[in-house]
Parts: sequence; C-alpha cells; structure tokens
Amino acid sequence: MPDRMLKFVHLAQQMPNKRDLAARRSDFNEIYERFDRKAAAAQASRCSQCGVPFCSVHCPLHNNIPDWLKLTAEGRLEEAYALSSATNNFPEICGRICPQDRLCEGNCVIEKGYESVTIGAVERFITDTAFAEGWVAPRRPAHELGLSVGIIGAGPAGLAAAEELRARGYTVHVYDRHDRIGGLMIYGIPNFKLEKEIVLRRSQLLTEAGVQFHTNIAIGRDISFAELRARHAALLIATGVYQPREIAGPGSGIPGIVPALDYLIAANRKGLGDDVPAFDSGDLNAAGKRVVVIGGGDTAMDCVRTAVRQGARSVQCLYRRDRANMPGSLREVKNAEEEGVEFVWLSAPEAFLGDERVRGVRAVRMRLGLPDASGRQSVEPVEESHFTVPADLVIKALGFDPEPLPAMFDEPGLEVTRHGTLRISPRAFMTSLSGVFAAGDIVRGASLVVWAIRDGRDAAARIHAWLGQQASLREAAE
Repeated sequence: MPDRMLKFVHLAQQMPNKRDLAARRSDFNEIYERFDRKAAAAQASRCSQCGVPFCSVHCPLHNNIPDWLKLTAEGRLEEAYALSSATNNFPEICGRICPQDRLCEGNCVIEKGYESVTIGAVERFITDTAFAEGWVAPRRPAHELGLSVGIIGAGPAGLAAAEELRARGYTVHVYDRHDRIGGLMIYGIPNFKLEKEIVLRRSQLLTEAGVQFHTNIAIGRDISFAELRARHAALLIATGVYQPREIAGPGSGIPGIVPALDYLIAANRKGLGDDVPAFDSGDLNAAGKRVVVIGGGDTAMDCVRTAVRQGARSVQCLYRRDRANMPGSLREVKNAEEEGVEFVWLSAPEAFLGDERVRGVRAVRMRLGLPDASGRQSVEPVEESHFTVPADLVIKALGFDPEPLPAMFDEPGLEVTRHGTLRISPRAFMTSLSGVFAAGDIVRGASLVVWAIRDGRDAAARIHAWLGQQASLREAAE
C-alpha cells in the first residue's frame, strides 16, 4: 500500500470551506470554496483503498473512486480525470449536486469517528482542474456510421446518451422544448448548487463533437412523433418528469400557492437574464414574504434556500416525517438551517387560508408509525393538534409525475405503466414501439441526476447494439 494512502487514521475529514454566511445568503454563487492541489491530495489520501469499495458499489455509475482518489493523492490529476470521465459523462456536475451523504460517502468503509472521504469535493476538484488545464476535449468519432439517432429531451439522460452515441459515430439530433440545453440542470437546480456556466460548458463540448441541438421544439406541436420516427434510425425518449403532484384540501386553489418547479424556473431564468413577468410581478418572487415550503426532498431544499436569497421575510419547511426519515440530503438540510430556514418536522398541511391570496397554512402534527410497504415509517395525524402557519407564498414541493406522453405525442401505441412512466423491456430500454427507446426519469420516475446519466449511457449501448442487429438482418436478407 502506498505511503500516500490510509491517512484517515491521523488526518481529519475536511470539506472545502464555505463562504461567509452573510455573503452566501445574499447571492446565488456556489457556497463552497475550491480545494487547492495540496488540500485535494491530502483529503484523497484518507482513502483506505479497501478490497471491496462500497463507495463504488453504491454509486449508480460505479465510478472507480478509490483509483482516482489514489491518483489525486499522488498528484497525477490528468490520469485521475481520464479515469473519472471514463464512467461519468459529467463528473463536475455529479461532484456538485449528488447527495454523496446518501451514496458514495455515506457508504465509505471508514468507521464513524474518522468520517468518510470527501469524495464529491475531490471529484469536483479533479474535473475543474481538467477544464482549467485544457485536458477536456470533445469526444469526436473516429469514423461516421451514416445512421441518425434522435433524442427527445436535453436533460442529463439525453445528453449522456448523445455523447455516447456520437462517440460511436452516429449523427445525433437532440430536441428540447426549452430554449437552453440542460433540462432541470439549467432550470430546476439553483446556481448556489450548480452554476449554469458548468452545464453550458458541457453542452458546448457536445456541439463541438457534432451533436446537433434543436431547441424550442415541442414534440406533437412543432413536429410530429411520427415524423421523428421516419427521420431517424432510432429514437430515445428522455423527457424527464415535470408534472407537479398536487395537494388536496380546502383552499388549495387560492392564489399564492405555486408548484416548486414554476418557482425555481422563474428564479433561474431571472438569474440567466431572461424577462420573467411572473417574477417581476411578485407572483413567483419570495422577496419580503413569509414563505412556507411543503415537502422534504432536494427540490424543497432548493426552494427554501432560493427564498432566503430572494430576501424572504421568513422561510419555513413543513415535512410530515422527522429529520431522520427525510428523503433529501442531510447536508442540504444543514446548509438551509445555517441560512435561517426553520424546519417544522412531523407536520402536514390540511387546509389553506385566504381569499384573494393565501394568508396561512392550517396544519396538523404527525406521529411516526410502523414501516410501510417501502420500509419507511408510516405517519398518522395526532388528534387535536392543529396549528396555523402564516404564509404569503406557499410552494408545493411534493415530487413530480410523468406527463401523458402518448396523448402529447399523439402516439397511442406508446405504452405506459400504472404510474404513467414509459414501459420498456428490461435491460433493452426499448418501449412498446420498435426502434423507440426510453431512459431516465420518464422510465424510473423522479430520481437523481446521476441515475439519469447511468440510464442514458446504458440506453446508448442498447441502441447501438439494436442498430447493429438491424444491419446484420438486412445483410442476411440481401
């Protein structure tokens, strides 16, 4: 074992420093400062180089984490980037937004008391260094195959698939209904977690590799699904899920109760310099308001922390379970608490108060019960425990469901599951339509960016295999 490794026994875990609290509350810049080479090498050297790396096992991409940690500790950063990018199309993005505390770092074998290796921060440092040094280049194909593949959706699944297919020699066309490339990485995730230049830099690399993007194109409105099928040898649907889950209860239609994604898109568009009337009018702007966010996932954390930066009078988050049962990253919860967000645990909304505009949320205390079918503890209301939370803006962050794609695409042959997600053949990624594949959240439901990348990579491999089979069948028939 190299002397540079196994330093966790006498070197403490150290995350990159956070920016001054007052400063980070007032702008949308990333809150973490960057490791320098010495700090990154030191933190990477804490890796135990274990025989069974559970960090890799629990990473959806199965990144070769111990190997690139070792290379970083040895100062071999260009090799570290080559290894990191071999399994991950966007390591600088995953290093910023993955919930490492629930994935790689949360499964580090270093025992409690010594604390895990800061994998995400090192991953971010490696790729940022690679861009700064000019080691990142477009993945252009060695030769063209003369076949075209269409991809619907320019989010992480679609972009990962586009890069993989283009590198294999396909002509790749990506269609997206938004005016920028990146999907929720651009419009759904705030700058303080993922600066937009990071995403736009990747989309520029894909353009330089030869991927052709078509923005402001809605399938079924601007071009028919049937025309796309005729235009391309294969199609990949990677639209994600955008339909917000609603809250039942009296008053749920009162103005001032808004979906999380509408709120985040308005904030992100404003930050990008777009004209956003709903933001300027105050409908999707938290400035000066008492804000209540309902939900406990990462989207809820994005909303509460955005509201703080917009100058909200107060920000509260209502969640029906406790901190330990929260689905979002606990690291994000801690950041939110530092920034002044109040969490109202074990509480659920029952009704909304107000006439022309919401003025409060009537909620009830909850208690944890026995585990449900998912293994999480169920919740039940506590009798006579109602209370009211004043609110001028209520943001619903309860998750997302798929939009009705068969109707939107005017393609009834596109089969869906009982959850509304697209039905695919296991392992093949093909839908009920021959030559039409699907990947990402539109298949698995709302999930993490890292899972979308994994699905996009896997779908690209299956598309390549299927097109090869089709070519062999044509040759055999001739």
